[in-house]
Amino acid sequence: MEEEILVEFNHFGFKYNAQAEPTLYDISLKIRKGEKILIAGPSGCGKSTIGSCLNGLIPFSFKGETTGSLKIKGKETGDMSIFELSKIVGTVLQDSDAQFVGMTAAEDIAFALENDCIETPELHERTERVAKTVGVSERLTHAPGELSGGQKQRVSIGGIMVDNVELYLFDEPLANLDPATGKQAIELIDEIKNETGAAVVIIEHRLEDVLWRDVDRIILMQEGRIIADLDPDTLLSTDLLRQAGVREPLYVTALKYAGVGIRPEIMPHSINSLALAPEETEKVREWFEHTPEAEQKKAEWPILSVRGLEFEYPNGVKAADNINTDIGKGTLIAIAGRNGAGKSTFAKLICGFETPQSGTITLFGKAGKSDLAKLSIKERADHIGYVMQNPNQMISQTMIFDEVAMGLRSRKASEDEIQVKVEKALKICGLYPFRNWPVSALSFGQKKRVTIASILVLDPEVLILDEPTAGQDFRHYTEIMEFLKQLNADGLTIIMITHDMHLMLEYATRSIVYCDGKIVGDDTGANILTDPELVEKASLKETSLFRLALMCGIETPRAFVQRFIDFDRAVRS
Repeated sequence: MEEEILVEFNHFGFKYNAQAEPTLYDISLKIRKGEKILIAGPSGCGKSTIGSCLNGLIPFSFKGETTGSLKIKGKETGDMSIFELSKIVGTVLQDSDAQFVGMTAAEDIAFALENDCIETPELHERTERVAKTVGVSERLTHAPGELSGGQKQRVSIGGIMVDNVELYLFDEPLANLDPATGKQAIELIDEIKNETGAAVVIIEHRLEDVLWRDVDRIILMQEGRIIADLDPDTLLSTDLLRQAGVREPLYVTALKYAGVGIRPEIMPHSINSLALAPEETEKVREWFEHTPEAEQKKAEWPILSVRGLEFEYPNGVKAADNINTDIGKGTLIAIAGRNGAGKSTFAKLICGFETPQSGTITLFGKAGKSDLAKLSIKERADHIGYVMQNPNQMISQTMIFDEVAMGLRSRKASEDEIQVKVEKALKICGLYPFRNWPVSALSFGQKKRVTIASILVLDPEVLILDEPTAGQDFRHYTEIMEFLKQLNADGLTIIMITHDMHLMLEYATRSIVYCDGKIVGDDTGANILTDPELVEKASLKETSLFRLALMCGIETPRAFVQRFIDFDRAVRS
């Protein structure tokens, strides 16, 4: 019914003033009350711009030229104030830190009510009710720095729920969350949608994770245009995701390799709904039996050796509890675990950003055997490069070229050498066309690549990356990981702190799992993500390939997962 339409784009286009070409072309889209919609597509396709049009950042913050029509609740957005729009559309940003305005969780949730001059008793009642709904009742007096990434996101959701908005807009809600917390976030979004009857729009790269709960439609975008507006089962039965450079669920790819036709009738939108005929499960078993095992890379002698490492923060949190491990030279290691498990602390201890209370870290590098405790942070940085999770915490220069060149300039390299090395790193990271741009013009994912380039130019022996693929679409994820894989093949030791279970499976030769400051798992990604007890303990996410193997009666599901990963890697390479 026409009155159910909440948002209507009608041949809508938009061009930023700073750009020569439009970002959006001829967008026609309707969003109805109570619908849950996923907007997917590669970086730069225009999906975030659509979000900015919905919440009023366009035209109030980002200036440009519009064509066509955009109506919200039957009114042209150009005739509405941003205040008016904020009462209809609530936004949860990718970076929760950028959304906090209060000194505590309670103040942040109550911010909109205070602006509306709501009486104190009602303000307290609504704040407490919303906090209970989003699961942060016990954290209302906590400051932002005392909250985990998932808790910050819940507070942000609470801050828009108190306003009783009619459309919730989530911009990459999974980007900075561990797998289990991401799963809870998707469940919470679903609960809010069902409880409030509001429309929900999710902008996200991680299709399979979003489809943990049903969505009504997927809007697939490419180069500023909508190329598909379909229900998930229909879309997954086409080849449009692959053509657009969006990763399809792993179990769907596995079925295709086995010769199983993907069609809406088998309900491919979720591994939980998948309905395969007996002959189709037989095809999967036959594929597994006839696909040879790949040769596994042998471990090299250690470049880093850690013994008895202990570290406790001043607040009493023990982030390293008797850590003993060796990192083989030329290996590609994934370090996984829930937020706050000790993963990033381990990296900080290696780099010298924190000092352990006891234990040793030994580097067997170009300069021979070195006790890292005797080296300064700068001396360690000559051997060990560190790329932080949040690029904004690393970037200090205005221009991209200068940011990447900064480390070389501090080492007194010649400008000729700097030019060659910086341009090479920018090309590798897909940033060469932007070499003369200001950093502020880049997306979050592009800034991430700038920070990787700024470390690669220094030619480290060990490269530590904190969430290297966060905010990256499938194409850029693949480009960066294939590049890192090539560096690894050339002898660079790479340690990746990650919440990305696909990355663990596809690229890591070994995965180390942390929980409460301890190492609780050390094995291949396939073995770890097919261990239900370990998955639950460390807040990981069981791979859907494991479920597919069990569904098809394969007696060695771990072997199936590893065989698929090796086969898929060979196909994509």
